[in-house]
Amino acid sequence: MKVLGLAGWSGAGKTSLIERLLPALIARGLRVSTIKHAHHVFDVDRPGKDSFRHRAAGAAEVLVASAARFALLHEHRDAPEPTLDQLLARLAPVDLVLVEGFRNQPHDKIEVYRASLGKPRLAPADPHVIAIAADPPLGEPDALGRPCFALADTAALTDFIVARVKAAG
Repeated sequence: MKVLGLAGWSGAGKTSLIERLLPALIARGLRVSTIKHAHHVFDVDRPGKDSFRHRAAGAAEVLVASAARFALLHEHRDAPEPTLDQLLARLAPVDLVLVEGFRNQPHDKIEVYRASLGKPRLAPADPHVIAIAADPPLGEPDALGRPCFALADTAALTDFIVARVKAAG
């Protein structure tokens, strides 16, 4: 599976970009999955639900299934947080996995940069950044020859991603 990260500071627009890219990539014939890293404790389950009760009682994993979808809830308990590679191994095969977060991991990434946040760019220090999507646009290309896109230019970003997926074969 081809893996492509969208990395940047909180508030840069990573999730919004993924929301725009997914339908565009799917319309181009790609099967796409996503992995989102959360920097905080989260729960997709609710107290009182049977699945929550199963986890609270000590189940290592709880799989909730219906006609529409299934969700696998895995408790780390005392185990370390899984690596990106371990998480990728759990996914069904697709053409592309978009990864939001995991910005310090060594996979190809598009940096999502919003100058108004006042945060430094990731690209100068990260050799895995292959392109930059910025607001305002930075110009073409950056000092290291990486293509730069306007953050709002979903069509150009889609073309870039599709070309990379097809080149990877």
